[in-house]
Amino acid sequence: MRIVIKVGTSTLTHPTGRLNIRHVEELCKVLSDVKNAGHEVILVSSGAIGMGVGKLNLSARPDDMAGKQAAAAVGQCELMYVYDKLFSEFNHTVAQILLTGEDLRDGTRHANFTNTLRRLLELGALPVINENDSVSTDEIAVGDNDTLSALVAASVGSDLLIVMTDIDGLYTADPRKDPNARLIPEVREITAGMLAGAGGGGSALSTGGMATKLSAAALCMKAGVDMLIVNGAAPAVIYDVLEGKPAGTRFIGRKDGGAR
Repeated sequence: MRIVIKVGTSTLTHPTGRLNIRHVEELCKVLSDVKNAGHEVILVSSGAIGMGVGKLNLSARPDDMAGKQAAAAVGQCELMYVYDKLFSEFNHTVAQILLTGEDLRDGTRHANFTNTLRRLLELGALPVINENDSVSTDEIAVGDNDTLSALVAASVGSDLLIVMTDIDGLYTADPRKDPNARLIPEVREITAGMLAGAGGGGSALSTGGMATKLSAAALCMKAGVDMLIVNGAAPAVIYDVLEGKPAGTRFIGRKDGGAR
């Protein structure tokens, strides 16, 4: 299988912005094992700004564009250093790809990106993709890595997108506020009610939330790609997904009109 894994800032870091060592080490171990089993793995990783906040000892995520870009420049170095070190311990080579929205919207640049990504997979590398936050502006930004991961999954004909976050999946209501909220195991159509109940953004250090995940799911479903939302606190959940066991919420891609 060709699998895109998206990990959010809340999975990679503590609320302080500092690296959650246990989670990241376990994630790299599991993804290395998945590659050893013969699957192609593409990692879409948030965390650059969040890790930059921690590295720079800032009290909060910057509000201004220059501050965010500066934090991303520092944090991206730290993020790739960690991935390179940990994946190397399991004999896997990582490759960094940083994108802006224009790289996906412009036909020539998009083709260059997909050609590079496919060649990296042929060479056995593990691509690590992030938005190029250090140069992105409102005009050229993708916006969030949920959307980015869906666009990547659709671009390379992925079999599956797994979005790892700080919640078990899509619920009938916000489980943090409603004790009667129930997990929805499977979605074949995103309804207006789901969108209305999705709420706002993510954590203080991230940009995502359930609304962006539903938008990403819609992109995947249209392209014929299944997408799962799972809790990233235990990366071994990926084994359950690949073994066909129930995990999180699965959005079923349209196999008739997709672009695969």
